[in-house]
Amino acid sequence: MAEITAKMVADLRAATGLGMMECKKALVEAEGNLAKAEEILRIKSGNKASKMAGRVAAEGIIGSCIEGGVGALVEVNCETDFVAKDPTFLALAAAAAKAVVAANPADVEALSAVEVDGVSVEEIRKAAIAKLGENMTIRRFVRYSTEGTIATYLHGAKIGVIVDLNGDEALGRDVAMHIAASKPICVSKDQVPAETLEQERKIYTAQAAESGKPADIVAKMVEGRVNKFLAEVTLVGQPFVKNPDVTVEKLLAEKSAKVNAFAMLVVGEGIEKAVVDYAAEVAAAAKL
Repeated sequence: MAEITAKMVADLRAATGLGMMECKKALVEAEGNLAKAEEILRIKSGNKASKMAGRVAAEGIIGSCIEGGVGALVEVNCETDFVAKDPTFLALAAAAAKAVVAANPADVEALSAVEVDGVSVEEIRKAAIAKLGENMTIRRFVRYSTEGTIATYLHGAKIGVIVDLNGDEALGRDVAMHIAASKPICVSKDQVPAETLEQERKIYTAQAAESGKPADIVAKMVEGRVNKFLAEVTLVGQPFVKNPDVTVEKLLAEKSAKVNAFAMLVVGEGIEKAVVDYAAEVAAAAKL
C-alpha cells in the first residue's frame, strides 16, 4: 500500500475543499493516486469542480494589442507584483503583444526574435531585467486574425480575454467580460472535448447509481446532469453576466451576432509559486 503523507492529504483538500479524513480515505482507496482520489471524492460528494485549476501563483500581466482584424494576448511573468506595475515591464508586455500581431510567430522562441521599432523582443526583455533586477519570461500568447471583429477585455491586467466575433466591438467587449467572469471552456456544446464529456458522464453515472433508483431513471438522471453541465461550461449556454434573464445565445441572436472563437489567459495559471514559511525559518535559525 502506498504511503499517504500529510502533504498528499493537504493537496487533495486544496483541490476539493473537503475534510481531512475524507481526503485521507480517498487517497487510501486510490492507493496514493491524487487524480483518482479526487475522482472518488467527486463521485461521493457531488463536488462538481476542482479548485486547483483556478489557483494563480505567479506575478506578471497580460498584454494586449489589436490592429485591424488581428489581435493578440501575451502573458509576461516576473517575480513580484511591484515590478509587474513598473512602466518598463509594462512596455515589455506591450512590445511582445505588438510583435505577435505584426509577425504571427510560431511560438515563444520565434517571438523573441521579432523586432519592434528595430529592437528584438529578447533584447527588450534583457534590458528590462538589467534595469529592474528581476527575472522576466514571456510564457505564452494567443493570436486571432478574422474578417469579423476582434475584442478584448483585461481584468486588472491579470485576466485577459480575446474574442473573435461577427458583431460590433461593444458587444464583443461585453462577451469578453462575461467570459472573464463565467469562465466557459468553449463556445458551444459540440466543441466540448469528448474526453471531458466522457469523464463527466462517468462521474454522474456513478453518482446516480448510488441512489438505488431503477436503471431507466438513472439514465434520465445522468442525461439531465450532462445537459446541465453543458449549459454551465459553454459560452452560449450560460446566463449573460450583465443580464442573467437571458443566455449568451439569446443575446447574440438578438444582435444577429456570432462568436467564432475566444481565449482566456490568467496570469500564473498552473504555475506553483513557492511559499516561504518565515516563522519556520526563524525557528530553525534559532536552533543553530
